[in-house]
Amino acid sequence: MTSGAVVADICIYPVKALQGGSVPRALVEPWGLMHDRRWMVVTPDGRFVTQRDIPLMARIGAKATAAGLHLSNGTGAALAIAVPDARALRRQVTVWRDEVPARDAGQAAADWLSAATGIPCGLVYLDDTTVRPVDPDYSRPEDRTAFNDGFPVLLANTASLDALNAEMAEGVPMARFRPNIIISGTTPWAEDRWRRIRIGDAVFRIVKPCARCIVTTVDQETGERPNKSEPLKTLGRIRRAPGGVMFGQNMIPDGTGAIAVGDPVEILEIGESNLVPMPATGAKDA
Repeated sequence: MTSGAVVADICIYPVKALQGGSVPRALVEPWGLMHDRRWMVVTPDGRFVTQRDIPLMARIGAKATAAGLHLSNGTGAALAIAVPDARALRRQVTVWRDEVPARDAGQAAADWLSAATGIPCGLVYLDDTTVRPVDPDYSRPEDRTAFNDGFPVLLANTASLDALNAEMAEGVPMARFRPNIIISGTTPWAEDRWRRIRIGDAVFRIVKPCARCIVTTVDQETGERPNKSEPLKTLGRIRRAPGGVMFGQNMIPDGTGAIAVGDPVEILEIGESNLVPMPATGAKDA
């Protein structure tokens, strides 16, 4: 079934919580888009660090390279980092409730990021041999993800953003939501009903709406929070569900493939909206 939607943009975030960038095409791997969130900033004891902790991380540039990673901070300071090999220290790191083995990227990366963030920290890499499972309530045993918050790929709809912004005095850009695949050409919230879609030669299962947090209040260019309540306040009014306020859809790849900007979105399976409304307050049992 055709949806009318096409891919308007593809975004890759090589390091969790750092700057991302648009790409014209991307390979789809079992754990998400190639190069997306394979690296992560961690505290000395291995806990993940994000813009929830340090909003200014939004200003640190990160680009995937053939050899590994290039970091920049906008002041001329930059660092090239190679993908850690099998000789690199393997350490346990924490992403939310998940304990994940990862390769340490070395002291030079730790020193550079500590200076850029203002806190002692290091950098780790998730190699191909590591399997981080996806929430079993929404996945299959073979599903996996990288250092994403919980799911391999995030889909967002420009029409849904327009609908959200129409409810606010001052709108926000799509960058606030840090999606991977941005679609256009369909109606607001159409994605809530999609269950399986094909883009290019890749198939994705849409498993749940994405619960949003204070990172959506961070300007992704300045690292500042110009309005500490929006867009969360408005999402709480129009997109509240058990588990939080929702924008975008979490997806899991069914196998591998490739996608490109301009690809149409084909609906393979459709159902009722997966945005479960909050129970009415004050209701009494019949």
